[in-house]
Amino acid sequence: MKIGQFSDTFMPIVDGVGRVVYNYAVNLAALGHECYVVAPCGDTGYRGALPFEIIDYVGVPLISSPQYNIGVPILDKHYHERVSMVKFDIIHAHSPFIAGQEALRIANKLRIPLVGTFHSKYYDDFYSTTKSEMLSTLGVKYIIDFYERCDEVWAVSESSAQVLRDYGYKGGIVTMPNGTDIRTPADGAVAEVTEKFGLGEAPVLLFVGQMHWKKNILRILEAAKMLRESGCDFRLVMAGQGPCFDEIKAKAAKLDIDDVTVFTGHIADTRTLDAIYARASLFVFPSIYDNAPMVLREAAAMGTPAVVTEGSCAAEVVKDGFNGFTCPDSSEGLYETIRARLGDAEKLAAVGKNARETIPIAWRDILAGAAERYGELVRIDALSKKLTEAEN
Repeated sequence: MKIGQFSDTFMPIVDGVGRVVYNYAVNLAALGHECYVVAPCGDTGYRGALPFEIIDYVGVPLISSPQYNIGVPILDKHYHERVSMVKFDIIHAHSPFIAGQEALRIANKLRIPLVGTFHSKYYDDFYSTTKSEMLSTLGVKYIIDFYERCDEVWAVSESSAQVLRDYGYKGGIVTMPNGTDIRTPADGAVAEVTEKFGLGEAPVLLFVGQMHWKKNILRILEAAKMLRESGCDFRLVMAGQGPCFDEIKAKAAKLDIDDVTVFTGHIADTRTLDAIYARASLFVFPSIYDNAPMVLREAAAMGTPAVVTEGSCAAEVVKDGFNGFTCPDSSEGLYETIRARLGDAEKLAAVGKNARETIPIAWRDILAGAAERYGELVRIDALSKKLTEAEN
């Protein structure tokens, strides 16, 4: 099949959705499909190493988050010439915005099936930007309108599917979870990151993700302050980039935990990221924003258990005390959970082992199922066209 993956973010911006799209493209290509990623233009480096094609269009930096580009496909003549040469069999939109509208346009033009995946809590994003319930509600109506125009809607978890239903979507939803590359740290890599980031022998608390307050990062910083005041020895590693990076770093200094906190910035190297996961004692991820965070699965693949907020979407795969830990949505609750767990190395090891065995699912297995579903949609579409022609 010729499959189009449409996204508003892609390389070199490796946020959650961009990484999902990358793994879709790599694994679909490995299954023998012809895969194209359609996204705003970015500095992708040497493309010859990629097993898929990128069809990009001109973009301009987003004012609030300049690391992102807003795509403007309508103004890119060269893009239109390139994308019109590809006769897609099916299109998959990973965003309801510009990329999604472009996916919808091409799917309608070619009369082919369109799959749309619901990845994010868009109401939260709208409200964070506008501070207006009315505008946020209007934004959600736009989101629902997009998914109602898709031939099939996927969600990355049961809880994220429920979010979409709560928004007002009435149609069917297929749960298609995100995967994880299951591997072990490279030889010597853990020692390398320990030295590079000055972690010493202390237990490591790790957060990996976008540096944005919506990730509940204040809970992490305040819990770290309480740990520090209780005399607990630890290092806090904050890995990632984002629009609130400077504010978060300043807050750590204000709380007097900057000397035990390491801000790594964005880590693109898989060897380094795997080693940091493996070095960590606990992966601390109190976000109530994320639907199905890949980082939690990546930590589990390295045998590192996570602490997540009870009732959050991230907690859907976590059984407290078995393959991870849950805590109340409070800095005090997070602190108490971390402190109790750091004092029991044997329990941490056992829970980490269970996390590795129960949480990650290999991307190749996820994409084998996705490709099977793509094929079924293409077959149903072909049969429908034949029946229509026969009736006419």
